[in-house]
Amino acid sequence: MSRFGSRPEYNIPIIEEYRANKEQKGPDANGAGLLLLTTTGARTGRPRTSPLGHTTDGDRLVVVGAKAGTPTDPDWYHNLRAHPEVTVELGPETFRARAAVVTGEEREKLYVRHVELFPVYREYEQRTSRVFPVVVLERIDG
Repeated sequence: MSRFGSRPEYNIPIIEEYRANKEQKGPDANGAGLLLLTTTGARTGRPRTSPLGHTTDGDRLVVVGAKAGTPTDPDWYHNLRAHPEVTVELGPETFRARAAVVTGEEREKLYVRHVELFPVYREYEQRTSRVFPVVVLERIDG
């Protein structure tokens, strides 16, 4: 097993490039960007790293479990439901965070903002009847 866990092969170069150039990474002027989320495997207990698009809501980071519109939620989502303490790599920073799934009006507000900044999610919605989970990540260490 690689240091990435059993990630889909297409994520490995994205993770490597992000880590190699993390000083240049970070949110854009709208608060959107790419982060690396490391969860603990729900079944294996092993670390699993996933590159995810994110938006911001104040100090919170927002990620959406679209999985490109497939019929099932992403593995990282199942993992953080079992183990909500995660590690986030955001540009040059690495920190621990607590993940929480949001619902109702809060979910709708955050999801609409996410889609505004990542319009490809509209295409993903057309591929499935699944409602994409919206997750906020709140820093828990200094």
